[in-house]
Amino acid sequence: MAVSSLSPAVAAVAGALALAALGGCGGDDESESSAAGTTVKLQSAGGDPAGSVTFRPSEGAIEVQAKVSGLSPGFHGFHIHETGSCEPDAAEGPFETAGGHYARGEQRHGEHAGDMPTLLADGDGTATATFATPRFALEELTKGDGSAVMVHAMRDNQANVPSRYRAGGSRGPDSDTLDTGDSGDRVACGELR
Repeated sequence: MAVSSLSPAVAAVAGALALAALGGCGGDDESESSAAGTTVKLQSAGGDPAGSVTFRPSEGAIEVQAKVSGLSPGFHGFHIHETGSCEPDAAEGPFETAGGHYARGEQRHGEHAGDMPTLLADGDGTATATFATPRFALEELTKGDGSAVMVHAMRDNQANVPSRYRAGGSRGPDSDTLDTGDSGDRVACGELR
């Protein structure tokens, strides 16, 4: 069964279980393209190298291979953001220039086209993952001002908050949960162009 056919919460767990070690991707540009796909180099909010993410077309989907370093041990939100701009010293905060999650129309978090399975960093702060998704095409992500690959400081709840929770006096998740999955600060970013 494809990860994309599962509910968002189950897809996140399935993606985390699909962890696999990856080799280096090489090159000096932040985003490299070839017939085999596109590799994006990530940088930390401090400007240090933070790994890479490779996107390859694969049987009607995109295979994503990620190797991220410098993370705190545990789960981390992992998304495509709407603008290809990764400024660690942006006035609004690190990488805020990348905008919100890549989405079509009125999609909410957990269903955004750019929502990807949560990464799990081990004790040395390294997270690796391999999965396939039909949620986007490379041509979509690289057109215009491009998009950004983002890793967050905290786990992503995929907007899976029971209705017994209250936000502003009403039952259900608040706007932060619905927009970002409460995944916190942006700790690594790479421009996809």
